[in-house]
Amino acid sequence: MVPEYDDARPELLKLGIDEVYCVSVNDAFVMRQWGLNLGLEEDKTLGANGFKNLKLIPDGAAQFTRGMGMSTVWATNRGFGERSWRYSCVINDMKIETLNMEGELVQNAEPDPFDYSDVGAIIKYLKTTTKKE
Repeated sequence: MVPEYDDARPELLKLGIDEVYCVSVNDAFVMRQWGLNLGLEEDKTLGANGFKNLKLIPDGAAQFTRGMGMSTVWATNRGFGERSWRYSCVINDMKIETLNMEGELVQNAEPDPFDYSDVGAIIKYLKTTTKKE
């Protein structure tokens, strides 16, 4: 989950990643508190916006999430309303290179799957593609 991506940032950078982001359907205030609660190191440099290793990006109106086709509603089971289905991806020059979805997108899903979008899947992909180049 999020802390694993934060911890793996040095390895991700060595494998060619420029930056590590986490997008969530929440506002900036919730995202900051979430990051602090997770123990992420806040970047207090003047003009900085967020945390040092992992950039938490609020998508309060779910516009990015809808654009990615990842909008799901968890109204009955969790009372959340619209949220993002969990996924990880590598984006290179504004093109999605790889996308790891947690199975097929399900509305009002009972489980909250976390089997395919972990940092290990991204590292495995990057190591495979790095060897080819």
